Amino acid sequence: MDRSKSLNLLRIMNKLIIKDLKKTYDNGVKALDGISLEINSGMFGLLGPNGAGKSSLMRTLASLQEADSGSIFLGDIDIMRDSLTLRKHLGYLPQEFGVYPRTTAEELLDHIAILKGITNKKERRELVGYLLNKVNLYEKKDKYVKGFSGGMKQRVGIAQALIGDPKLIIVDEPTAGLDPGERNRFHNLLSSVSDEVIVILSTHIVEDVRELCLNMAIMNQGKIVYKGAPQAAVDELQGKIYAKQISLKEVEEYQATYNVLSNKMVGGTPVIHILHNEDPQHGFEAIDAGLEDVFFAKLKDSNTTISNH
Repeated sequence: MDRSKSLNLLRIMNKLIIKDLKKTYDNGVKALDGISLEINSGMFGLLGPNGAGKSSLMRTLASLQEADSGSIFLGDIDIMRDSLTLRKHLGYLPQEFGVYPRTTAEELLDHIAILKGITNKKERRELVGYLLNKVNLYEKKDKYVKGFSGGMKQRVGIAQALIGDPKLIIVDEPTAGLDPGERNRFHNLLSSVSDEVIVILSTHIVEDVRELCLNMAIMNQGKIVYKGAPQAAVDELQGKIYAKQISLKEVEEYQATYNVLSNKMVGGTPVIHILHNEDPQHGFEAIDAGLEDVFFAKLKDSNTTISNH
């Protein structure tokens, strides 16, 4: 393929359009309740608490389960009708990345490259070597993946997701359980591959989205409750967030009196963040709003809206 055709293909495939996606499981749970999003190339964060529907959306985008209705297009690929074409352009790192017990990193990537249609042995060997270098695991290529640390396994997971020059990469809860050093290395790796492709980062860890993503959405109970730039959402709350250190026995009283967004322990003592349009006095201190405040505010608003219906 010449360069002009390659650039045209890239332009065509740098947008993912999801319209009115719905999925209800047999137990009656609405995992996806009218999801609509447009996602461009770069890193896109999908935030939500456990059970919000993030993994259901990721599995649907990866064509691992069918939606009841709606549409998904990656460029001109109709994902819901043409999953085989999608998978040629998809990299996927699920929340649980399983490995064969007696398989080396090199053997695992070689096997996945075969499954993705790379039949030339020399081409596979070069590709696997390149990817192992990229994720800083080349020196461990002959070691069994089963014995790797959690962060090393995640790096293998990203390497396999990059096989086949994907245009859409989906990573589901990739930093859960990683130590701070591995988390930073993983962030750097994700950032290095997101320039010309769509990378969807699904997580419940607010810091991951704050550090990596220019655009995001927040999910709750199968719905999108916010979509936009993280900084824009934070700016909306500036001047409205107040904090106070209280005692454990006062928590319920303050929750009943104020719009408490979060309650976290600092030095063994609860510190609450509240949303208030003006200085509430009574010992509260004005603080800079953060993405975590946005997250809890949007969840609280959506829970109130849903319960009122």
